[in-house]
Parts: sequence; structure tokens; C-alpha cells
Amino acid sequence: MRMRFPVLTQFDFHHRLAETPGTALVLFTAPGCGACRRMRAALAALAPEHPEWRIFEVDAGQDLALTREFEVFHLPGLFLYRGGRYHAALEVASIPARVEAAVDALSAQPPEEAP
Repeated sequence: MRMRFPVLTQFDFHHRLAETPGTALVLFTAPGCGACRRMRAALAALAPEHPEWRIFEVDAGQDLALTREFEVFHLPGLFLYRGGRYHAALEVASIPARVEAAVDALSAQPPEEAP
């Protein structure tokens, strides 16, 4: 059984993230994507250890406007938000310890410009 994360669409994406305090991760995924399943599993493994993290999903195939806005050319796409604002893109292997380390490292850096 796979963990379900709340789904964001182009109609509620920016509003819901702006209202999300702390750390939020946004996973751009697609139903037939094996790499996406591995990243989802890594995030699901981290979720109990980080109840302060909010994890969301975007269906890249259904929400093409968001997929283009975030320049997601390869799935999965993973993005970090802090305090309701875009912080950085994560380019990391779908291994829980590496995802956790990347979130910690990027959180300590100044935010990047949103795509």
C-alpha cells in the first residue's frame, strides 16, 4: 500500500503552499513513473520521522501548466518550500537519508529565485 500525499493542482498550488508553515516538499510525479514511485517511497519513509514536513504531489501529466512553470523536464521533480515560499529544487537520489540531508543542507542556504 502506498502512502498518499495531498495533491496540488494549478488552481490551488500557490494558495495552499503560501498557507503552509515550515517545510513543504512538492513532488511532481506521474502514474507510470518508476523513479517517481521510488521517490514517493523515500518520502513516505521520512514522513513519520519528520511530522513537521508537509509533503504534496502534483500529477505532472494532468497539470501541464505547473509542470512547465517549474521547468520539470524529467520526473520526478522535487521542490522545497519554507514558510510558504519557494526555497529550492532538490536534485537527489531517492534514498531517504540523502533526501533528508539535501533538505537540511538547502534549508540552511538562502532561498533561490522561484522558477
